[in-house]
Amino acid sequence: MHAPRTTLRRSLAAAAALPLLIGALGACGYGSKAEKDDKVAPVAKGEKIGGVDEVRIGYFANVTHATALVGLQKGLFQKELGGTEVKPQVFNAGPSEIEALNAGAIDIGWIGPSPAINGFTKSQGQNLKIISGSASGGVSLVVNPKKIKSLDDLKGKRVATPQLGNTQDVALLNYLSEKGLKVDPSTGKGDVSVVRQDNKEIPASFESGALDGAWVPEPTASKLVAGGGKVLLDEKELWKDGKFVITNVIVSQKFLKEHPDVVEAVLRGSVKSNAWIKANPDEAKAAVNAKLKADSGKELPAEVLDPAFKNVETTNDPLASTLREEADHAVKAGLLKDPVLDGIYDLTLLNKVLKAEKQPAVEDAGLGAK
Repeated sequence: MHAPRTTLRRSLAAAAALPLLIGALGACGYGSKAEKDDKVAPVAKGEKIGGVDEVRIGYFANVTHATALVGLQKGLFQKELGGTEVKPQVFNAGPSEIEALNAGAIDIGWIGPSPAINGFTKSQGQNLKIISGSASGGVSLVVNPKKIKSLDDLKGKRVATPQLGNTQDVALLNYLSEKGLKVDPSTGKGDVSVVRQDNKEIPASFESGALDGAWVPEPTASKLVAGGGKVLLDEKELWKDGKFVITNVIVSQKFLKEHPDVVEAVLRGSVKSNAWIKANPDEAKAAVNAKLKADSGKELPAEVLDPAFKNVETTNDPLASTLREEADHAVKAGLLKDPVLDGIYDLTLLNKVLKAEKQPAVEDAGLGAK
């Protein structure tokens, strides 16, 4: 349905020479990381918005993507889209989702800040826009209490993050740097061995003793605690007011330009999903678990789901000032050079939706369209 993004691909190819270490992550094909989600999808019915047949939405099967999980499970996106069908697609990593967006395989996605920053920078500001916030918090450093008893015991230990250059990887490297511990950002070798491993694999590695700790999002953090780990640091403690962006909503600039009415409908679904989550926390938790089961074949036990859900705060606010700080952290860690941030946000449609819902407008910290 969508035309090939020839111009965008040319700009991406030209941008490949930018001095961005994380850019190498795009080498993994998004097809190997993505799974079609056709199991549960409310039927599209009624009039198609702007005549558009479908909108393709990417997200992770993580509790930090609760807005997307609940909105899809409860049909709140589809309700707003009428006859325009929602086509969900599950990803395991941010870089693969960015690659899918660049290739035109998805239109809109829920994603962490670091892949969004890197993707925007690598394309010289041409590929995506952040159009909403989605979640804050939900990230912890969990350790084996027999091996690490305090934050001063990290030297010489093996600590995992989900992927090189992902949001948690940046946070850990920045934290270690601030504590005076040196780590090569590319290899993960140094005073602390930073092990990049898929969230799905980290709990087994942790329980086998191959890892001493992990800086991970929910529900992986709570899985480690259920397996005998201890939360040594909740990342909320490192941020003003305990708030920092962990999940944003992004859209391809081409899709935003061509189908703003569809994007607005998705944002209505997102805002209404967040409102429903806050008004119905127990039902929302059950909806998250049902969607996780549909996507992965497994639901989370209560001892994992309860703390994981509690640790994540859904929000429409993109917490833009913390995105700027996270970009600074990536630079300091040696994972990013010369980040492009000006124009990364376009909150026009979100604020229109919020006004209609009688909610306050949100800010872009000066990083919106000029």
